[in-house]
Amino acid sequence: MKLKYSFVASWLCAAVLLLPFVVNAQKKQSKPNVIFIYADDVGYGDLSAYGATKISTPNLDRLAKEGIRFTNAHASSATCTPSRFALMTGKYPWRQKGTGVLPGDASLIIPTNQLTLPAIFQNAGYKTGSVGKWHLGLGETNKQINWNKPISKGPNELGFDYAFFFPATSDRVPTVFVENHDVQDLDPNDPIEVDYSKKIGNEPTGLENPELLKLPASPNHGHNNTIVNGIGRIGWMTGGKQARWTDEEVAHVFLSKAEQFIEDNRKSPFFLYFSLNDIHVPRMPSTQFKGKSKMGLRGDVILQMDWTVGEILKKLDELKIAENTLVIFSSDNGPVLDDGYADRAVELAKGHSAAGPLRGGKYSAFEGGTRVPWLARWPQAIKPGMVSDALICQIDMMASFANFFQQKTGSEEAVDSFNVIDAMLGKSQTGRSWLIKQGGALSITQGNWKYIEPREGKAVAELTNIETGANPKPQLYDLSKDIGEKNNVADKYPAKVKAMAAELERLREAGRSH
Repeated sequence: MKLKYSFVASWLCAAVLLLPFVVNAQKKQSKPNVIFIYADDVGYGDLSAYGATKISTPNLDRLAKEGIRFTNAHASSATCTPSRFALMTGKYPWRQKGTGVLPGDASLIIPTNQLTLPAIFQNAGYKTGSVGKWHLGLGETNKQINWNKPISKGPNELGFDYAFFFPATSDRVPTVFVENHDVQDLDPNDPIEVDYSKKIGNEPTGLENPELLKLPASPNHGHNNTIVNGIGRIGWMTGGKQARWTDEEVAHVFLSKAEQFIEDNRKSPFFLYFSLNDIHVPRMPSTQFKGKSKMGLRGDVILQMDWTVGEILKKLDELKIAENTLVIFSSDNGPVLDDGYADRAVELAKGHSAAGPLRGGKYSAFEGGTRVPWLARWPQAIKPGMVSDALICQIDMMASFANFFQQKTGSEEAVDSFNVIDAMLGKSQTGRSWLIKQGGALSITQGNWKYIEPREGKAVAELTNIETGANPKPQLYDLSKDIGEKNNVADKYPAKVKAMAAELERLREAGRSH
């Protein structure tokens, strides 16, 4: 009996001693890995999970089936740079000058002493990585970037431990990859120069040498400057021949870097910001996807994007970390078909509504500009097959994850971000009660009502053939009955218009949402 008692006592003692380690291990496990896959120019109706029938996106459909699909989720803005600014800072981009669509040689527009989304993850003990499109500027304010030396400021200074990216968009020079601070594969004997004001060097341009283009440019969009890989770009570039990418390889390169980051950090919690390029012009899919859709190059790159998501899901399964990984997929703004290259996107999209039932698209104040796909899967926490109409916005990622990690934000941090983590994880059907959206004109949504402020300008953008939402008169829509914003009821509800206009102005003047 003594021996038995001694054994039990020893076992209990060991168990008590081990308890803190077990608890700590469980706490550590409870922190999910987070992968935010940020697509570019993907519309509300571009995925089969959202009703597309002319194209199939099985891997994204899998996210919807195994997680939650949102029907009222938004980017902050109808264009890319401002949406990314809002995501990273929790601040409406229209509050700060210089947050419009940036050229490829722009300075970093986020102050490095400001709290950011990746910094919140860093503060929670996460390894953080940014792979893909950047488009928030680089280097010191008002200083020309020297592409041939380490770049002083970028993703690393904003909270990312690792970054592999291209500076702006794939239709803008310089067409190079940057890892952390350095342009990759740069030959010092062939230095890079970039200019957006005038032609430099003697390389062929789309304007002067259209016979060299494998993807012709539409007139007047500006894609007729330096030719790289048979495609005319915005801006002029000389040098860096060895460093220039091949468009058909971009998706594979970004995927490879994302998978490597996941593998390297699989044993500790990580946050990966994976910003895809696929749908943005110039649409130039890898060979394995060319001609695979019935919608030309735009359809082909949608298939490529879906495949990329599938490869990420496969990697999580292989590493056995899928159960405790939150994967979120969304888009930086709504869709555009003709955006500067003669790729027959409009012609071949017949039978497919890129914005689904929504009016407008990229650049627009209508819902098609900012209401975007949003899918989330976290097997340990999100019930499969959920659909939510909660109003959420990418600008809320900061406050939501700060709350999730029980972090406090300062009074001047994330000033327009709200904690909607319960809605994001499907624990509540209630998100925000209101949201300001930017699409040229500002709009405010409160419950079912949407008010668009008066704005002079063309009702339809000539180059893209997208309805802008610009109207010299106020617009009011009841989205519960009129999601397509076809019936302006501003004249019918003048008191509602007055109240919402006053609230929009109050929030604009306040400089913050709370």
